[in-house]
Amino acid sequence: MALIKSISGIRGTIGGLPGENLSPVDIVKFTAAYGSIVAKKARPKIVVGRDGRISGPMVRDLVLSTLTALGIDVVDLGLSTTPTVEVAVKMENADGGIILTASHNPKEWNALKLLNSEGEFISAAIGAEVLKKAAAEDFVFANVDKLGTVTLNNSYLQKHIDAVIKYPLVDTKVIAKQDFKVVVDAVNSTGATFVPALLKALGVNDVIVINGEVNGKFAHNPEPLPEHLTQLSNEVVKQKAHLGIAVDPDVDRLCFVCEDGSMFGEEYTLVAIADYVLSKRKGNTVSNMSSTKALKEVTIKHGGEYSPSAVGEVNVVTKMKEVNAVIGGEGNGGIIVPDFHYGRDALIGIGLFLTHLANYGRSIKSLRGTYPDYFISKNKIELQNGFDLSSIFENIKKRYKNNPVNTEDGLKIEFDNDWVHLRSSNTEPIIRIYAESDFESKANNIALRLMQDIKEFM
Repeated sequence: MALIKSISGIRGTIGGLPGENLSPVDIVKFTAAYGSIVAKKARPKIVVGRDGRISGPMVRDLVLSTLTALGIDVVDLGLSTTPTVEVAVKMENADGGIILTASHNPKEWNALKLLNSEGEFISAAIGAEVLKKAAAEDFVFANVDKLGTVTLNNSYLQKHIDAVIKYPLVDTKVIAKQDFKVVVDAVNSTGATFVPALLKALGVNDVIVINGEVNGKFAHNPEPLPEHLTQLSNEVVKQKAHLGIAVDPDVDRLCFVCEDGSMFGEEYTLVAIADYVLSKRKGNTVSNMSSTKALKEVTIKHGGEYSPSAVGEVNVVTKMKEVNAVIGGEGNGGIIVPDFHYGRDALIGIGLFLTHLANYGRSIKSLRGTYPDYFISKNKIELQNGFDLSSIFENIKKRYKNNPVNTEDGLKIEFDNDWVHLRSSNTEPIIRIYAESDFESKANNIALRLMQDIKEFM
């Protein structure tokens, strides 16, 4: 498995040959390259945190040792979440941060997610510099008198929760009044610690956690898609809960299950939260171009303007800053609240969603019924080495030359009120094929047609 180097970090499978997998050699090289770039102060500081993966302790030890060998002081949050590390970088006035997580990827994967001093993902330009330095091994380690230190800091769970509770649009009183019963699928990672603690602080006292042992042995595929959440769905019905909450291993993606076990829809996490935020604050929204058009409709309803971005958190954040968006994110359940911090954050998402649901005063299923009902068919084709994606996409573009086409990020083709988006993944060696329509069968048929086109041109 080749290493994947993208705006979403450096990721790969553990074990195998250096340069082909995320081996200890690669972890040291990329950490040293990154650390030598972002550490600008006389006594630089970097925040590190990890999810619950099996390989987490090993990767952490390599990262901490490499950073201190560069003369960098490290604040180690231990088991944490991606948004918590992002929050901590700002609070610590650090030069950057590294999150050790492969997000939704299976247990054999791990990754280095790299942050700047704002607690945001590094830019493409800095990312290119990291890759160049790593390839050339262009870094110098400190002498013995200037080695960095490691400080363990487990205070950021509470600090992050406190920040959610204090956020002006989160109302703990109205949430507590509803006396919600919630089932949480923590997929054997740090959501098992952070989500129940947050719910308690929000006034939710009846919480059932499934897959709550933080051991990295994911009980199911950790990507929070409907086909992976059948256990959560069944448990919500069995427990007669008001709703279910699912997060991914690093707690930056969020989706909900309705009281009858049906899916609220990960695409509609952002739609519902944007609806609530826009009802309180007029403004604009952003999502990536693989996300549902329902966000655009909700935004227009509230008098705002919607803008699409290329896929990837850093691209969404860049576009949000350009258009001064008050809320944004990605259709995979990633919520970005800019005046909280510029990062996908399931914890602030839970606070805002439960406030919205509590104010609505009826069931989560009923709330879902208030939004446009579109269906996105999400598919993928695995890539083998040597395929020329640009040639494949160029041939497809020619085939659909009479349709509106956007080439900003892969290839997005419009069919009247429907669309399909083809792009190579930032996190896996695959082509993603997403299609949206007002009927599931239509969306599936559009996706199937394009998948056949891709295989033909391969």
